[in-house]
Amino acid sequence: MMVRELAWRVFAAEFASSKLEIKGEGDKAPSHLITPLGAQVNRLLAVGVLTDIDNIGTEEEPLWRARIQDPTGTFYLSSGQYQPEATAALSKIAPPRFVAVVGKVRTYIPEEGTMYVSIRPEKVQVVDASMRDYWVLETCRSTLRRIEAMEEAAKMEAPSEEALVKLGYPLPLAQGVVKAKGHYGEVDLQRYRNMVIDALKFLLPEQAGPETPMEVSDMPDEIEDEPEESLDKEKVVLELVEKLDKTGKGAQWDEIVSGAAKAGIERDELDEITSSLLDKGLVYEPVLGKMKII
Repeated sequence: MMVRELAWRVFAAEFASSKLEIKGEGDKAPSHLITPLGAQVNRLLAVGVLTDIDNIGTEEEPLWRARIQDPTGTFYLSSGQYQPEATAALSKIAPPRFVAVVGKVRTYIPEEGTMYVSIRPEKVQVVDASMRDYWVLETCRSTLRRIEAMEEAAKMEAPSEEALVKLGYPLPLAQGVVKAKGHYGEVDLQRYRNMVIDALKFLLPEQAGPETPMEVSDMPDEIEDEPEESLDKEKVVLELVEKLDKTGKGAQWDEIVSGAAKAGIERDELDEITSSLLDKGLVYEPVLGKMKII
């Protein structure tokens, strides 16, 4: 009997960094994408802001391409006639909206050494900000668990599934960690710790707004508040983008640059601020050269 695959919680940055796919043996055996932290992903649950959606097919046979942004990066979706429920749902959603997606991994290898990953959605549903925040928190916990497992494996002369299971890690994670160690070698775990910290910062009230609750007890000690000056300048840029978006289709980048300069924000600093706002999911780029508040 086929067992339904676990839907992993993985941030976009970890998902996009994955370069190892293990094909299943047999016609119906599932394939798995092994992430750098050892998640064995066949199916995943992703929640974020649907920022772009485009039908590159026809009205009769639609093929939707979409992007979903979480605090660490972007998930790419592709849904057509073989995913009727997800395709129908996507056709009715106008971005930007918070959405939850359950789907299977899809890989594309244009040449040896290069792999692009995306999601083939099974279900797409509009959700609210609190659901997005809950997913971020749960994904932080899952990511930290994988980091801990990778740290334990690094202490072993020959990492094994059995040894990791004895330490209390579930078998699917133990298997994935061993495979990840064999393929990726020494992974920069600090990069992923920083990713988790940034995602948790995203949930702080001063970052996400009053509608986004956060349990202070869940915050790690090493998180430091951002300087007040930095937050003030981010607020200035957000207000500028909103003011310049006169058509509802986004503010022109050159006008943002000009307005920021008048407010005393130089171009290099503006680039850093807008990158931070993009990472936090507060703005997005509907088209090249424009920026819009989510």
